Amino acid sequence: MLLRPLLSCAARALRREGPASLASGPGPRGAQRWAWPRDKDRENDKEKKSVVFMEPVAKWRNVRGHNPLGLMYRDACRWGLTLQTYVQLTMLNQHTRPQTSPVRLMERSIHSARYIFVENLYRSGKMPEVDYVVLSEWFDWIVRNIDVSVDLIVYLRTTPETCYQRLKMRCREEEKVIPLEYLDAIHHLYEEWLIKGGLFPVTAPVLVIEADHNMQKMLELFEHNRDRILTPENWKHGP
Repeated sequence: MLLRPLLSCAARALRREGPASLASGPGPRGAQRWAWPRDKDRENDKEKKSVVFMEPVAKWRNVRGHNPLGLMYRDACRWGLTLQTYVQLTMLNQHTRPQTSPVRLMERSIHSARYIFVENLYRSGKMPEVDYVVLSEWFDWIVRNIDVSVDLIVYLRTTPETCYQRLKMRCREEEKVIPLEYLDAIHHLYEEWLIKGGLFPVTAPVLVIEADHNMQKMLELFEHNRDRILTPENWKHGP
């Protein structure tokens, strides 16, 4: 059987606005759950061992009736700090939920929020330095005082052009204004961080999965890498 827990996650990743990273940690912290069985006899066992945390986009689109995601895309200079502060909070919430299973997989993490999206706002001149410094101070305090570590980063490596086509297919209202240049900048930041090294610390092994393929091929690749992603013993040795 193919990888059920990543079916929804993969479908979203293959329609997203930029390359993705999945964080695999020592314990999920309470969220919606999918089974990931190799066969029906192991379904209950696998369901207990893994959970998938989806990116909390719904929260970013509706904060007591306000849509900070839409506001940011319309005027990043004004609303970038507002959105990224809330993104940092919601991702921290996912990292620190009570552990209920041995394996947790996250669609992005608090690290990619800071190292990619906050960094891009600042580098592109759309975030004032004072906002960037405040967000960075908050992030640095979190990393020093709260366990937000991950054991494995799965980098779904996709070209900006493919991301752009998938974004158009997804038809999310807030993203209609996103140009290809934005996706290109995001892609280069992921490459700097996870492939070239030196931009920001990479505190876990990185498993790169080329993701320009269709859904069937992607599911085959996930299946091929199942043990690398789900087996804790493999994380410490790297993929």
